[in-house]
Amino acid sequence: MTKGNINVSVENIFPLIKKFLYSDHEIFLRELISNATDATLKLKHLTGIGEAQVEYGNPKLEVKIDKENKTLRIIDQGIGMTGEEVEKYINQVAFSGAEEFLEKYKDSAKDSGIIGHFGLGFYSAFMVAEKVEILTKSYRDEPAVRWICDGSPEFTLEETTDKTDRGTEIILHIAEDSVEFLEEGKIRELLLKYNKFMPVPIKFGTRTHTLPLPEDAPEDAVAETEEVDNIINNPTPAWTIAPSELTNEDYMKFYHELYPMQFEEPLFNIHLNVDYPFNLTGVLFFPKLSNNLNIEKDKIQLYQNQVFVTDEVKGIVPDFLMLLRGVIDSPDIPLNVSRSYLQADGAVKKISSYITKKVADKMSSLINENREDYEKKWNDIKVVIEYGIVTEEKFAEKADKFTLYPTTDGKYFLWNELEEKIKLNQTDKDGNLVVLYASNADEQHGYIQSAKDKGYEVLLLDSPIIPHVIQKLETSKDKISFVRVDSDHINNLIKKDEPIISKLNETEKESLKKNVEEAINDTKFTVQLEDLDSNDAPFTITQPEFMRRMKDMQATGGGGMFGMGGFPEMYNLVVNANSEFANQVLQTENTEEKEGLIKYALDLAKLSQNLLKGKDLTDFIQRSYQNLNK
Repeated sequence: MTKGNINVSVENIFPLIKKFLYSDHEIFLRELISNATDATLKLKHLTGIGEAQVEYGNPKLEVKIDKENKTLRIIDQGIGMTGEEVEKYINQVAFSGAEEFLEKYKDSAKDSGIIGHFGLGFYSAFMVAEKVEILTKSYRDEPAVRWICDGSPEFTLEETTDKTDRGTEIILHIAEDSVEFLEEGKIRELLLKYNKFMPVPIKFGTRTHTLPLPEDAPEDAVAETEEVDNIINNPTPAWTIAPSELTNEDYMKFYHELYPMQFEEPLFNIHLNVDYPFNLTGVLFFPKLSNNLNIEKDKIQLYQNQVFVTDEVKGIVPDFLMLLRGVIDSPDIPLNVSRSYLQADGAVKKISSYITKKVADKMSSLINENREDYEKKWNDIKVVIEYGIVTEEKFAEKADKFTLYPTTDGKYFLWNELEEKIKLNQTDKDGNLVVLYASNADEQHGYIQSAKDKGYEVLLLDSPIIPHVIQKLETSKDKISFVRVDSDHINNLIKKDEPIISKLNETEKESLKKNVEEAINDTKFTVQLEDLDSNDAPFTITQPEFMRRMKDMQATGGGGMFGMGGFPEMYNLVVNANSEFANQVLQTENTEEKEGLIKYALDLAKLSQNLLKGKDLTDFIQRSYQNLNK
């Protein structure tokens, strides 16, 4: 027997491990199973290149609970260790055996799948165990050894005949404050969280399997059952398989394996696969989003060689793609000792750029392959595309190829198609192309109809971030402006060099304006006289484009220094000076009657804009009924 002290640079590393290195105690199981997986894959590699003269077979890992003896065991059938290797890899804290292995076999082991480079992983066991045993036998013809440590720097190491088969068994004597890890439900939860897609099968107990009945079995025959290993993981998830070997059904099955509580099918997927200048695989799914910006649920999961790391992928995945779901797996993402936090560096930025490019390419191919299907899905994916245009310059540069602009008539245009469609009719007197849009087809119906009567196209842009998208487009494209249809009277939305006929002289106009201002007496409204068609409405309420847009942007995280959140609502009251109503107001001498006419017209205008509410609406209805009885 050998006794000694573990080679550590502090008096006792274990309290440090328990307190600081691993803030989340449950990850001990992930670390130990990662080590067991490495041990198995090392053996696979050595047998593959002829260096290990043993039968690889079909090895698996096993996790066993013994509640009575308060132990948890992690057993592998991998490479095992000699006494000398235990001394080297276990007693020298922070020395990673996987790193040395990959260095030694760097040419042939490139794609071995070995997880590696986490030398402290084994010591995470002491977060939950008061004593840890290692029982291990090397694939070489050397005796098995047992290593024991009780959480102090002291250990014992001796040869043993208790183990005759190849591999390593880690025995954790669970501490009193960690007995939850002796519960079957808890261990199953952790295995499914961290090890669901590990590349080596993991056995956790057994399950009853019903054997199929023979074809000629009688109707009352009872099928036989047998106890089989309960393999809790899927060693070959979709992202590890070539896209050419997968069907759409395979992707859907994998999606529901990732997110068991998602019952709605995703719209489509993007398979990631790159090996230069970094290694990255994965599958991203576009869920049905509509105008939903909630990214807290069912997030993208980050794996490292099929080991779950985190679903906090900010920095690796561009912000606008955080709305997607799926998996990213890369051995090249730098993590700290507990694998819980990403460390920003050049590799991470390259990965983010690659994912952005891949998504843009996928969008282009989808619209080219089936434009009709893409249009049907637009409302469910537009938030992602629009968010990308606003936040990722590289994505915005490609976006014209696949960003659709729907009209209130249900037609869809790409940007170049839209320009071609509207340039003759919607170019103003200064040569600017004016794009008219509505944000709510029902609420802005009257304004939309007025625009359509003039032969204008009106886009329906109703996602929550559209004010930011519009600002981006106006600054990145020449001589373009977006104007919402209710921001001014239709004659003023696209200013043309057309003669204006005025029925009132300047004195009459001043008098009309004064009458209206005094009657409404409301600072929210700025009275604006316009010489419009005599058949147009006498009063039209509009909200200035700039003011409304700034408020909208502020509501979705923007608006900058303007701080529009605290501003009162401001409206223009456009008075048609050529209307019969204008004449009626001027000719009515009774002040009370004149005021009543103006207020009634204002209420009608408010009603059309859904601005008449509460007591004002109740009073209006009562007055209208009274007028019926006159």
